[in-house]
Amino acid sequence: MKEKTLLILAAGMGSRFGGLKQIEPFGPNGEFIIDYSIYDAKKAGFNKVVFVIKEENYKIFKETIGKRIESYIKTEYAFQDNRLVPKEYQELLQNREKPLGTAHAILCAKDKINGPFAMINADDFYGRDALVKASDYLDNISNNHYGMIAYLVKNTLSPTGASSRGICYEKNNKLTEVKESKVERIDNKIIAILQDTEEKIEVSENTPVSMNLLLFSKDFFSILEKYFYIFLEQNKNNLAKVEYQIPTVLSNAMKYEGKTVDLMITTAKWYGVTYKEDQEMVKKAFLEMTKQKIYPKNLWIN
Repeated sequence: MKEKTLLILAAGMGSRFGGLKQIEPFGPNGEFIIDYSIYDAKKAGFNKVVFVIKEENYKIFKETIGKRIESYIKTEYAFQDNRLVPKEYQELLQNREKPLGTAHAILCAKDKINGPFAMINADDFYGRDALVKASDYLDNISNNHYGMIAYLVKNTLSPTGASSRGICYEKNNKLTEVKESKVERIDNKIIAILQDTEEKIEVSENTPVSMNLLLFSKDFFSILEKYFYIFLEQNKNNLAKVEYQIPTVLSNAMKYEGKTVDLMITTAKWYGVTYKEDQEMVKKAFLEMTKQKIYPKNLWIN
């Protein structure tokens, strides 16, 4: 069977939430958000999970989520560190505390992935429909063509405050641009503040947004490597703060490398904890989905 991997980015610090939110219990039996993503992915046809984590968190991941899922699906770990950074840039990163960004996180998993893969965030709930669409797409993915599962913005908003969302623009179901924005519902309108220009625009409830559910063939690693070295050189005077991010790499891949990104829409509802106040809402959502038997009461016993 061809290896189809779910790559889970879990090295973020969770500063706004106030802790390591990737391993905060949310389900009725202490399940993490990650548990539900992996459960859905396995049902959808994924047969391997790779976590990208900080090495210092390996033990706690292994003893919590790892011991629950390792008998159900092949599980490996990659560390987001500076081993791939050339020596001439190492000293410039000595005072950096945060990871180098999402694109760097994927690159750190290069040696753990042997086929097509989907990327998600550890602290986001994506819903089964999204992961089924992702799995089906990866079954036929080819080099030079990638994919994105986008969400309707109305299904992603936090009731607590503004959230970072990538507003997606497309032509003939191909992604043309992602504009990073802060999005919030204000007076029954959804207002997006564009990151680059600080322009405020109103968007419809059905506007597609990126939630970092991205689909790649293994050739994407060559793109990541190429632009990583460019990123380091261009930002060598500011490496303590800047991040090597996926939207920038995708944009370069489309503009300069002849890659296309297929845009697919899911009607699934996204859940996440942007703010600590969102925690009870997410717990109630998982409890309700358990009552509706979308998920079993004991997730890893069935």
